Amino acid sequence: MTVPSRSDSPLAIVIVGLTITSSWGNGHATTYRALIRALAARGHRVTFLECDKPWYRDNRDCPQPEGCRTELYGDPADLAARFRDLVRSADLAVVGSYVPDGVEVGHWVQETARGITAFYDIDTPVTLARLARGDREYLTPDLIPGYDLYLSFTGGPTLRRLEREFGSPMARPLYCSADPDAYFPDPDAAVRWDLGYLGTYSTDRQPTLDRLLLEPARRWEEGRFAVVGPQYPADILWPANVLRIEHMPPREHRAFYTAQRFTLNVTRADMIAAGWSPSVRLFEAAACGVPIISDRWEGLDELFVPGREIVIADSAGQALATLSGMDEEERRAMGLAARRRFLDGHTPLHRAQALEGYVLEAREARRVAS
Repeated sequence: MTVPSRSDSPLAIVIVGLTITSSWGNGHATTYRALIRALAARGHRVTFLECDKPWYRDNRDCPQPEGCRTELYGDPADLAARFRDLVRSADLAVVGSYVPDGVEVGHWVQETARGITAFYDIDTPVTLARLARGDREYLTPDLIPGYDLYLSFTGGPTLRRLEREFGSPMARPLYCSADPDAYFPDPDAAVRWDLGYLGTYSTDRQPTLDRLLLEPARRWEEGRFAVVGPQYPADILWPANVLRIEHMPPREHRAFYTAQRFTLNVTRADMIAAGWSPSVRLFEAAACGVPIISDRWEGLDELFVPGREIVIADSAGQALATLSGMDEEERRAMGLAARRRFLDGHTPLHRAQALEGYVLEAREARRVAS
C-alpha cells in the first residue's frame, strides 16, 4: 500500500456529526472513526461534537474514539453556549448529515465559523430525495450555498447537480472507507457461512436481500447463510438455513466477514439511482479479502473490476451460480484482488489526503472571490 505522506500544515477540525460513539443502527460511526484516525495520523487536531441521544447512550461501543477529542452536547443551545469559540477558531468546521436539529446547527456553524465550512453528506441520494419531497429534517436548499464544501458519499453526476441546481460552491466526493488495521484477512478463520450480509433493515434494500440471499437459501438447503443487523420486522420468514443476529459491534465485524465464503453488498434504492455510492460494508469486506457479491449500480465498475475483483448479480440464479460454481482458487484470488484495490486507493489515509486537498481548494476559492 502506498501511504500518503504526513500533512505539513496541521488543521484544527471540528465535526458536528450524528454519532461516533455508537455504531448501533448506523454506518456513520465507523466512517467517522476511520477518517478521524487517519486525520490524526497526518497531524490534524480533531474535535467531534455529538448530540447525546438515549438510543446511542445505551449502545456506546466506543465512548472515546482514537484520534480525536469527543464531546457530547444536549441541544443546539448547549452546543452554541459551550463550543462557540472552538468552532469560530477551527480551520475546518463540518456538519454531518442526519445531525439532530441539523438545519439550526448548520445555520449556527455558518454564522460562527471563520474557517472553511463543510457539509459531510453520508447519505447524499437520500438527502436529495428528501429535499425533493420537501423534507427539511437536517438540511435545507438555502443552507447548501452557505457551505464552502459539500463533501459527498456519492460521486459522479450528483456532484455537478449539487453545484448547478443547489448552488454549492464546491461539491467533492469523500467516500467512506474501512480501517485496514481493523479489517484484514484471516487465513486461519473457519468458514461458517457460504454467504452473509451485514446491514440495518430498510424497506428498499429488503427486495434485493430477498433476491440475492434469501431466495438462494431457499433453493440451496445445504447452504449456510447469515444476516446481521437490527430493525428487521418480526413477520419476515427466514429460511431455516439463515442465521439471524440482531446486532454485531464493529470489533466483531472482521471475524464475521472472514467466516464467509462470500459476502453480500446491498445498496439503497436512492443510491442505486444516483450511482457512485459505495457503502462502508463494501470496503470493509474488500479489506478483509472476502469476495463480494453485489447488486448493480452505475460507477461500481470504476471502484472494483467486475469478474475479477467483485461479482455483480442481478438474480437469485446468478448469485447461486457463483456460490456453487466458483472454484476455491478463483474465489480466493477475487478476494485478494479486491483487497489490493482497496489498499491502493480506498484507505482512510487516502480519504484524509483528499480532504486536505479540498480544504486547500476552498481556501483558494475564497481568496480569489475576495
